[in-house]
Amino acid sequence: MALLIVAGGFLGVHGFRLAELQLVQGAYNRQLAEHNRLRPVYMVADRGTILDRHKQVLATSQLTRSLYLYPREQTKDSWKTTASRLSDVLGLDGKELLAKIEKQGYSSAMPVRIMRDLKPEAFIALAELGQIPGLEVQPESSRQYPNKNIAAHLLGYISEATEEDVQKNPEFPPGMLVGQTGLERLEDERLRGRWGKRLIEVDATGKELKMLGKQLPVSGQELQTTLDLKLQKAAEEALAGRSGAVVVLDVKTGGVMAMASGPTFDPNMFTRRITQKEVDYVFNNPNKPLLNRAMQGYPPASTFKIVSTAAALQSGKYQPDSTIATAGAINIGGTLFHEHGGGGYGTIGFQEAIAVSSNTFFYQVGVKVGPHAIHEWGHKLGVGESLFGLDGGSNGYIPTPETKKEMSPDDWYIGDTVTMAIGQGLVQVTPLEMAVMVATIANGGNRVKPHLLLEQENQPQYQPQNMGFKPTTLDTIRKGLISVVKEGTARSLSDGSIPPTAGKTGTAEVPGGADNSMYVGYGPLDNPQIAIAVVVEHGGFGAESAVPIAHNVYKAYFGPPKPPVAKP
Repeated sequence: MALLIVAGGFLGVHGFRLAELQLVQGAYNRQLAEHNRLRPVYMVADRGTILDRHKQVLATSQLTRSLYLYPREQTKDSWKTTASRLSDVLGLDGKELLAKIEKQGYSSAMPVRIMRDLKPEAFIALAELGQIPGLEVQPESSRQYPNKNIAAHLLGYISEATEEDVQKNPEFPPGMLVGQTGLERLEDERLRGRWGKRLIEVDATGKELKMLGKQLPVSGQELQTTLDLKLQKAAEEALAGRSGAVVVLDVKTGGVMAMASGPTFDPNMFTRRITQKEVDYVFNNPNKPLLNRAMQGYPPASTFKIVSTAAALQSGKYQPDSTIATAGAINIGGTLFHEHGGGGYGTIGFQEAIAVSSNTFFYQVGVKVGPHAIHEWGHKLGVGESLFGLDGGSNGYIPTPETKKEMSPDDWYIGDTVTMAIGQGLVQVTPLEMAVMVATIANGGNRVKPHLLLEQENQPQYQPQNMGFKPTTLDTIRKGLISVVKEGTARSLSDGSIPPTAGKTGTAEVPGGADNSMYVGYGPLDNPQIAIAVVVEHGGFGAESAVPIAHNVYKAYFGPPKPPVAKP
């Protein structure tokens, strides 16, 4: 009897457990068993190719292989051992690997990518480890930038979706690759395409038995930019890694033909496992290689005299033939403001004042015209406008008494107007805006709207806008800019190696350091096609560092000079 009671109790316990598993937890366990048998495998879509205006490849996709693991194929303790082995052989961070599994969940059937762009030596190392449950190598499409650091700030880079990205896009598959900066971010939705998925049946060891279904990936769209790879390379080679920026615009359309920023970086590093050395270079570097300096504000120095001249002539307070007496220094409001170089230039007009870059001339212009007129015409020339959609950029700034009051408790002084007129003090202009400014002068007073894609050239929002400049204003400024190149501080551009151009140098004082070197220009004179802006931080005089860079860009654009035609 006692034996029957024990046996009945034993069977009752097991019967109760069986009922619990089948009835209470049946649905859950069926799903669990199905996950043990079925495995989803995502297929990375080819990211859209990015081309320059001549269809030269700037960014493309290539076949690589990635290492994935399936969390539920091992226990938590087993994964610790596996992580240690992979760390020793592949150089992976074991703690980082476990953190990825932890985030996904040890019971998850979804794969976790732990290494991209596997090299041949990694295959050999994995083979030596032998079979590891839950570890799988899958073919993938990887981003490639064949020109390495060329146009890195414009193109940007991609990486795995952040938590914020996933929250905004819950449909993203695990390991989704998205654009983080530059054009990759701006056009991410078009470039990334749609990932595919295979549903496979596996055995207890994880070996694939058969495919149960497939959804093919859809490649991203191809994008053709306004960039000219040859000009971009010329700009970056001439900048040579120095801190600064070069911008080249099509003066008729506003298409960005080149935009270089130094120091730069190689976006290819983000397509694989980034090393600590690379992390330190891009993220912990005081020179900030990720910063796009083409869209950061600088005191424009004498290049801003283009704006002051425009304000003077458009206001009606001066005429194209007006003259002003210059001197070694002039007293304004009880303060002496000095001419550069020490001596004055006598009584001169606007054309000569631009050519010799007379400070005392423009001091007086600024006081008579006033800050509001300079602010107005500076904005019409593109300064301070929202000109671009790239991340990390800022607009320039032209102060007024009212805006200064918003930023500072100090009043507006006459000295603010004086320094403003020569592009110093509180004035800030980005290299991109400098290029817009000189392009507007070159093309007849139509402010261009910079853009990066060829398809945007016919869109209404990117059409150049007529700003209402008098023809005599444009003619006066152009004559001054021509004189700068013909006989002034940029005369090295008149060496016969390129067609005649026009431009303006600038030398901006930097407290505690060497001056910034600047240049803006356009060419050729008979039919302006490109506008250039150059800034070299701590480069000295404008003619010293910025002009040679512009010269190299012009040479790349115009090509070698044509030999003279022999007379019959």
